[in-house]
Amino acid sequence: MEHILLEACVDGVDSALAAARGGANRMELCGNLIIGGTTPSPLLYKEIRKYTDIPIHILIRPRFGDFCYSDYEYSIMKEEVKMFCELGADGIVIGVLLPDGTLDMERMGELIALSGGMSVTLSRAFDVCRDPYEALDRAKELEIHTILTSGQAEHCLKGKRLIRDLVQRSEGKIDILVGGGVDAGAIQELYPATLATSYHMSGKVVKDSRMVFRKEGVNMGLPFMSEYEIWQTDGDKIRLAKEVLGNLSGKMRK
Repeated sequence: MEHILLEACVDGVDSALAAARGGANRMELCGNLIIGGTTPSPLLYKEIRKYTDIPIHILIRPRFGDFCYSDYEYSIMKEEVKMFCELGADGIVIGVLLPDGTLDMERMGELIALSGGMSVTLSRAFDVCRDPYEALDRAKELEIHTILTSGQAEHCLKGKRLIRDLVQRSEGKIDILVGGGVDAGAIQELYPATLATSYHMSGKVVKDSRMVFRKEGVNMGLPFMSEYEIWQTDGDKIRLAKEVLGNLSGKMRK
């Protein structure tokens, strides 16, 4: 049977449980998804683990921004990998680049060595690297299990040509996990065009805050974001994407 995978990217317990109800095969757990994700709290991981046994991969990213890290940031990343390994996480999602846009093989190798055999995904650092084909070869050398990518494009549909190439060039040695705007409609288009069978999505919706009293003119962070909007994963969006993926897989096998 063909391998298919739908991974939900979540940053809270409510989102994680919605993803589980929707039928996600796996979760990528992060913090601050609104800025692309950072390393989550270990307490968040433990709270989610109380309620679901779905495999959980942990994003290791100390801050928003590029993937070229200072010695201090890298030191934190190493400790976080060890910590989540001890907590029993199923995998880590990592990406470290050199200033020239190539994969930092030394630091990536060290993080993998610290992972204790967990599954390793190369994060969307891949999407901002200099040469995706070279990065794919280097990832094979590191024996990375998965590459998360939008095809080096703002949206996965715009990157489908590169995604197709990566699926072919991976030769089944690395799973190409498609992210960046994935939903049921994107899967419907990408699956036959690329033969990618693994997809990564947040399935987010914007919910109104339960706050009745609302203080106007005070913003705690990004000025264009309302403090009274909550972004959460919608289980129905996950379920629909999973159904589409399953149906397409069945048709391709016939």
